[in-house]
Amino acid sequence: MALKRIEDYNKVLPIVELYRCVQSEGSRFGRPTIAVRTTGCTHRCYFGEGGWCDSWYTSIHPEKGKFTFNDIIKIYDENPHVKEMMLTGGSPTMHPALVNELTHFANERGILITIETEGSAFLETDYPIGLISLSPKFSNSVPVLGVSTPLGGVVDDKMIQTHNRLRLNKEAIRKTLDYHTDYHFKPVWDGTQENLDEIEAFRVEMNIPKDKTFVMPAGDNREELIKMYPLVFELCAEHGYNMTGRDHIIAYDTKREV
Repeated sequence: MALKRIEDYNKVLPIVELYRCVQSEGSRFGRPTIAVRTTGCTHRCYFGEGGWCDSWYTSIHPEKGKFTFNDIIKIYDENPHVKEMMLTGGSPTMHPALVNELTHFANERGILITIETEGSAFLETDYPIGLISLSPKFSNSVPVLGVSTPLGGVVDDKMIQTHNRLRLNKEAIRKTLDYHTDYHFKPVWDGTQENLDEIEAFRVEMNIPKDKTFVMPAGDNREELIKMYPLVFELCAEHGYNMTGRDHIIAYDTKREV
């Protein structure tokens, strides 16, 4: 069944951030891009000492959207030198019509879309997406019962169940990797052997080569990331993975829209 498209370009969409920046993670590192951040998420990621999801305002406490499709057109018109898009969230695949419309826009303009996704849903968009940046969530991401959320809520059983419902949806992930143009595997590593074992088992099961694997340090602020960077450098040197930093956090710490 064909995906719907956006019919009203003046309608406010579930997009909370829209800004020019430089890609700071994965195989497109260092390239100017336009970030389109959707709100709403299938997951509720909590990494213990590494903190909550660094975009908790799209997932744990989702904000309302405030941008239209015309706003996306406008920012590209104002930045004609930028030929990339980072579609992130939240979970962008929760908004299939928006994702599908963006593939039409990208095809018309010669823009390469990178979609940051945990892989919870497969979207057969009219045009394949240029790069799937796959960051599946392992057991170290499950919220801990009773822990306080960023805005003072408390983790309950319902939140844990919500997080786990589509976690590691391998059927959807396989279809996503097979359908779209290219991908890389970008797991978050918390420094433990248990987490590494899960990452490697998933990589082998999904037949993902090491040269498409970019291990990313856990941490939602500069202080935590600086502790993790040398550990990830050593891990990648030893095991043959690629290392990806999170240099926007190193540069700007917890500042948004960077």
